[in-house]
Amino acid sequence: MSAPPLRLLVLTYYWPPSGGAGVQRCLKWVKYLPELGVEPTVITVDPDQASYPVRDESLLHEVPPSVRVIRTPTLEPFESYQKLTGRAVPHGGFANEGKPSFTQQAMRFVRGNFFLPDPRRGWNRYALAAVDKLLAAGEKFDAVLTSSPPHSTQLIGLEIQKKYGLRWLADLRDPWTDIYYTKDLHRTPPATWLDARYERQVLTRADAVLVTSPETERLFRRKLPDLGKGKIVVLPNGYDEPDFQQPSAPPTDCLRITHTGTISARYRIDNLLKAIAECQQRYPQVPWRLRFVGQVDAGVREQVAAAGLGEATEFLPFVPHQQSVAYLMTSSVLLMAIPDVALNRGILPGKVFEYLAACKPVLCVGPAGSDADNVLREAGAGQALPYDDYNLMLSTLGDLAQQWQQSHDLDLRTTKPTRYSRRGQAAQLAELVRAHTAAS
Repeated sequence: MSAPPLRLLVLTYYWPPSGGAGVQRCLKWVKYLPELGVEPTVITVDPDQASYPVRDESLLHEVPPSVRVIRTPTLEPFESYQKLTGRAVPHGGFANEGKPSFTQQAMRFVRGNFFLPDPRRGWNRYALAAVDKLLAAGEKFDAVLTSSPPHSTQLIGLEIQKKYGLRWLADLRDPWTDIYYTKDLHRTPPATWLDARYERQVLTRADAVLVTSPETERLFRRKLPDLGKGKIVVLPNGYDEPDFQQPSAPPTDCLRITHTGTISARYRIDNLLKAIAECQQRYPQVPWRLRFVGQVDAGVREQVAAAGLGEATEFLPFVPHQQSVAYLMTSSVLLMAIPDVALNRGILPGKVFEYLAACKPVLCVGPAGSDADNVLREAGAGQALPYDDYNLMLSTLGDLAQQWQQSHDLDLRTTKPTRYSRRGQAAQLAELVRAHTAAS
């Protein structure tokens, strides 16, 4: 007779119909956990009241019918922000804002000093009320998982642990106080102190802290060297194999370089764009094309124009996830970049693994020796191209041009790295839940 499934309470702000990269991690875990002996219950925000930068209704079909999803109200300041600035909800790192106006700068100050850890904290009391209701009705859970950003979600886990003593796994998809756009929030010393205090409480009180990259683990351990061995678990993002069942169809009429997702001038692809323009002159027989799918700020568009690549570039809006994958599969080469900011060696976006699943060469602009660089090298998909290493960019693009002239299909013949499959990672999470349940 098989053992009854473990019960996991999952709290996440980003959940379908939210779109973008942030929703994928919890969604894919919850998709596979039931078949791995873990029964998840999800508490999230009512989408009619949520502040999603982007929406993707298609992701609702990936939620298993057997999974209970509880949606709660929220109270957030973004409606006032939109009225005052006339702008949409900010993307991560303010990538959709361009050069901020005086009003936007003032709003950033308010956000950074009066809404800590972040403006979505208004959801917490409603989420906690939903937890209280479940437990008051006699429901039992073996563990709680809180996923962030927004990092205010971690304070929900902290309160649940204090009140009910449940085992608590804190999943931090990004760094907290060291996230690269913190300096844009104009924080005062008291606000900086309070946010750091929240971070420290979560890291020390959680039974396990999940992070997406080795460098993020090192970052947290430098701050809190007394954290126990095994307290922080590196569980990177990944790719979902069913998303990549469509066949690869690289173009035969051009060498197309595709970027998907959000990108701003902070990602420093200006030298790569100049190198592509030079390669247009060096290899006139190769029709170079660029394609950006998703949020692209004005600074990047200006860099494209300055490099003389305007006619060779197309900009497409945010699309549903499956369509985004289709754009990957109809590309020759894929482009990604790590923002040129402090502590960027640990930035390891989920895009890396989806690019690997597409089996295309990857042009990665970012620091050598970073976690992203290490993953690409390990998979044989490419290497990091440092922001100012123009010669390396030229030689890399030249190699691709010569290969394309021999064969328009540049797809990699290596097998996909299965250790980054979403199902495999859900299995790791299930084992982690099981281990902490046994330890309680």
